[in-house]
Amino acid sequence: MPPFPTKNDTLAKKKEGKSKGKLRAEFRKKHQGRVRTSDLTREFQQDVSSRLDDAAHGERLSGKGELTRRKTIAGADNAPRGSDGLQVEVRVNEAQLTHGRVLSVHGRQSKVQADDGRLYACAVRQVLKSLATDQRGVVVAGDRVWFRIEGREGDDGQSGRRADEVVTGDGMIERVEPRHGIICRTSRNKQHVIAANVDALLIIASAAEPGIKPTLIDRMLLTASQHDIEPVIVINKIDLIDPLRLQALVGVYASLGYRVLTTSANTGQNLEYLHAFLQNRQTALAGQSGVGKSSLLNSIEPGLALAVSTVSVENQKGRHTTTASKLIPLARGGAVFDTPGIRQFQLWDIEATEVAGLMPDLRPYVSGCRYPDCLHLHEDDCMVKDAVADGRIDARRYDAYCHLLEDDLLSE
Repeated sequence: MPPFPTKNDTLAKKKEGKSKGKLRAEFRKKHQGRVRTSDLTREFQQDVSSRLDDAAHGERLSGKGELTRRKTIAGADNAPRGSDGLQVEVRVNEAQLTHGRVLSVHGRQSKVQADDGRLYACAVRQVLKSLATDQRGVVVAGDRVWFRIEGREGDDGQSGRRADEVVTGDGMIERVEPRHGIICRTSRNKQHVIAANVDALLIIASAAEPGIKPTLIDRMLLTASQHDIEPVIVINKIDLIDPLRLQALVGVYASLGYRVLTTSANTGQNLEYLHAFLQNRQTALAGQSGVGKSSLLNSIEPGLALAVSTVSVENQKGRHTTTASKLIPLARGGAVFDTPGIRQFQLWDIEATEVAGLMPDLRPYVSGCRYPDCLHLHEDDCMVKDAVADGRIDARRYDAYCHLLEDDLLSE
């Protein structure tokens, strides 16, 4: 015979039924406290009110206003905490919404392509914008979203035109699906997600004008490894130099198992191979300004007419022609992210002790060090430093590792 329910069991069941479908979530704090804390009049009033504390000892303070940054969201669940940092997933009626993917974000408006190919200009539901996250924005290019169509839809007239040329209606994004494969960096102490749901990352460098930056390549390789994205190193503008000058550098990355491709938008070298690689996947192109990302896309997909510019003669730095990430569907299948040029790529959510484990040439020796938290810089009995001395780890790669830790992660 089952035991009779106790009073605590009854209260717990009522509480569970009452809170079903609700979640306490952190929100951004809209209203800040007063800046002036030394006002004499206010101090006098506070002093007077403090004398009445005994009379108000029976009052209860509820978590409102400045006392809390948490609110209750009806119809929300705990979402798995992934690499995007989101903590809340709002439940919606999918039968009443339209599914699509975000092509670009400009201010408060997002261009969303529905699964049927139609394009909508969408705003973001206020509850999503208010959620406190570590990100600069809630919605980014590549996100899979559910949105509500608002207003009238007309004939889009897209016959013979690209899908991103004509907007057929307005919408409201109600929910963002969990992400995989994000490209992100640190910007103003927040996570700047450049692209989401990325399958492969083309790390674009240039043989000249501007010159190649191995440290930037290494940072992007770490990010790709952290988020399980397939990286490909593309060295563009190979027609400007003698390819033998890059043989040693290419050999180092190739020996580590990375795919390295030399290209030229001017001569067409390896562009057909690159086009074949882009099919049936979402691929992000990332690199510093002026390396030729937009030029490569224009050569691969005729008709895009992406803006391009020359490199400054004075400082050998490229000019920003792409100002925001954009997801571009390709005619032969797949899609590519055209991203803004990056001059600094500061890692996000990677600790100094994790870097060696993300580098395939250092990883086999990490567990052999004397200290479990060894940074492989100045510690004794370090297996990584021994491997460098014996020639089992390329000295240039170890130097890049040291610069990454000392100039970026350990200088904060």
